[in-house]
Amino acid sequence: MATDIKAPTFPESVAEGSVAAWHKKPGDSVERDELIVEIETDKVVLEVVAPEAGTLSEALVEEGDTVESEQVLGRIGEGKAEGGDKPEAKKADAKAEKKDDAKAEKKDDAEAKPAPGGKTHEVKAPTFPESIQEGTVASWNKQVGEAVKRDEVLAEIETDKVVLEVVAPADGALTEIKAEEGSQVTSEQVLATFSEGAGGDAAPETGEGKAAASADDGASDEQVGDKILAPAARKLVAEHDLDVNAIEGTGKGGRILKEDVQRAVKAGAAKKGAAKKGAKPAGGGQAAAAAAAPAVEGERPEKRVPMSRLRQTIAKRLVQAQQTAAMLTTYNEVDMGAVMDLRAQYKDTFLKSHDVKLGFMGFFVKAASEALKRFPDVNASIDGTDIVYHGYQDIGVAVSTERGLVVPVLRDTDSMKIADVEKGIVDFGKRARDGKLGIDEMQGGTFTITNGGIFGSLMSTPIINPPQTAILGMHKIQERPMAVNGKVEIRPMMYLAVSYDHRMIDGKDAVQFLVTIKELLEDPARLLLDI
Repeated sequence: MATDIKAPTFPESVAEGSVAAWHKKPGDSVERDELIVEIETDKVVLEVVAPEAGTLSEALVEEGDTVESEQVLGRIGEGKAEGGDKPEAKKADAKAEKKDDAKAEKKDDAEAKPAPGGKTHEVKAPTFPESIQEGTVASWNKQVGEAVKRDEVLAEIETDKVVLEVVAPADGALTEIKAEEGSQVTSEQVLATFSEGAGGDAAPETGEGKAAASADDGASDEQVGDKILAPAARKLVAEHDLDVNAIEGTGKGGRILKEDVQRAVKAGAAKKGAAKKGAKPAGGGQAAAAAAAPAVEGERPEKRVPMSRLRQTIAKRLVQAQQTAAMLTTYNEVDMGAVMDLRAQYKDTFLKSHDVKLGFMGFFVKAASEALKRFPDVNASIDGTDIVYHGYQDIGVAVSTERGLVVPVLRDTDSMKIADVEKGIVDFGKRARDGKLGIDEMQGGTFTITNGGIFGSLMSTPIINPPQTAILGMHKIQERPMAVNGKVEIRPMMYLAVSYDHRMIDGKDAVQFLVTIKELLEDPARLLLDI
């Protein structure tokens, strides 16, 4: 009797999902609770396991198909698959047997030739937090055979929030890389094998590199013509469309390393389009067609690279915010003269007392904290059909990095001093640029402040950071003629913008919230500097 394999029961906020990957094929034997298929929703990846032991008899949906809650995905039959039952099963068994034989041969060879360094370790990906399902191998900092020290960084794993480092378990060298750059990995997945005490002599010789190119794993060297390419070098060559014959390898036996390709890219050499003068193109018809095409002067380079997981998450969340929230923006302007005078008067004393410079963000965070207490709707969040009112102020501060925008959160800003705010922001900025921020430091938050003024933005419309209901945008300080007490004066003015979710916040409250921030900044004596 066949048993149905059903999709999990989705939460109320999740309407549907898509089949991310089948881990079993029809005809494969499965054990009870063994992972069969993964369903990806807009929030999490759900695992579907076998309800009982048997054989996967059929898959009713394919990878990429959209499925609903508790939809039947496939069926499990009793017993193990027979070789003659289905041609697909027979083919799969033959393929698996061939692969097992190849692996057995490889294992025998490995046992016959002892590892040069002694004890062997498995290099695993770090344990990911619950909110992270998978990561991408961003880069390998060491290659097979290259000597490394204990705790030296071997590889970097990029998740949608942070970059995690994988370090060497001891002194030695990598003997095999199992997950090449750009591949998707899960928590605690084996990335490579590592041998203690090895190094230098563990790299493959020129003759061995050719054999390694035919191995099953995608991280082995590849021979192109007379050249042997390391995995990382092969990826860069493909990205930049280079002629490998024009690249000089500095690795052992002339092996082309990642650094060799980077030097060729920087020097502008090794491009396939750089044909020698006087060389005749092969194929008369093709040459005539090329001559008929209009000539374009100068280079027209293009570069295609995969979008990072962080950038994918940023894009998804920003689109989600615009699609789900009734977002409006209200604007005002603030005279920054009083704050600038205060900074000029106390900046040296503040630096000596707190060992940090007095910036503008400390004033804005404290002003926003006070305004959030007066307007609790702006400090609330929406959870499905519920409104969550927060009795505290956790303010996220947007920080721009080379990888994208991250929003670390300052906790309990109402009880923080301006000096503590400034120290926290400086620390966040440094660690964000180094990729050292923790997951917990970027989760939560009841309100967000973003400062486009540091890049010269005069006015913009910030996008809400879900599930928050409002965000404050700061901008460039610019001197403008203003009417002050019936006279025209040149004042340092800044435009402020508050984007808010109209489902939760009325226009009156949003405007008054922004006016409160304006008043507090124009009279900063109410905000204690703690000097």
